[in-house]
Amino acid sequence: MSGPPPSEQSQALDEFRRYLREHSLPVTTQREQVAEVVLDSRGHLSVEDIEQRLRERGLHIGKATVYRTLDILARSGMISERDFGEGFRRYERVPGHPHHEHLICTRCGKVTEFTNDRLERLKALVAEEYGFQHHHHRLDIYGLCRECQLKEGVAPSPSSPPQSD
Repeated sequence: MSGPPPSEQSQALDEFRRYLREHSLPVTTQREQVAEVVLDSRGHLSVEDIEQRLRERGLHIGKATVYRTLDILARSGMISERDFGEGFRRYERVPGHPHHEHLICTRCGKVTEFTNDRLERLKALVAEEYGFQHHHHRLDIYGLCRECQLKEGVAPSPSSPPQSD
C-alpha cells in the first residue's frame, strides 16, 4: 500500500514540527524520522513494523523513543492507535485518511479497511432511535479473510466483495 503524495508527507511533517514547538517539546531528528515512517504509510503499523522500516533506512532508534513519539503523534491527532486484539497496538495516520471501518483476520492478522454508506445511514438511524447525539464511532469485524478461508477449504460467498488493503 503506497503512502500519501510527497507534498502531503511534507505538510504532515511540518504540522508535527509545529505541534512539537507549540507544546515546548524538542524537535529532534529521531522524532522526525519516526513520524516520517508512520505518516508516510497508509497501513496499520505495529511498533515492530516501524522499527523494521527505520532499520531498512539504516536508522537505529530506541524503542522508548519510538513509543514516546507515537504517543505525541496520537495526542496531536495526526495518528490513531488501534487495538485489534493481537496483544499489541497498531498505528495509522489520520490526516487525509477518511473515516473507515476494519475487517480483521483472526488467523493471519490482515487488516482490511472499508467504508459502507448503508452502515453510515444505519448508525444515524440507531442514534436517532435512542435519542443519542453521536459524534464518532469505530467498528472492527473479526473473522477469516478470503485467503484464509480458501486455505481452510471454505469457499467465500461469491457475492462478497473482494478484499483490498
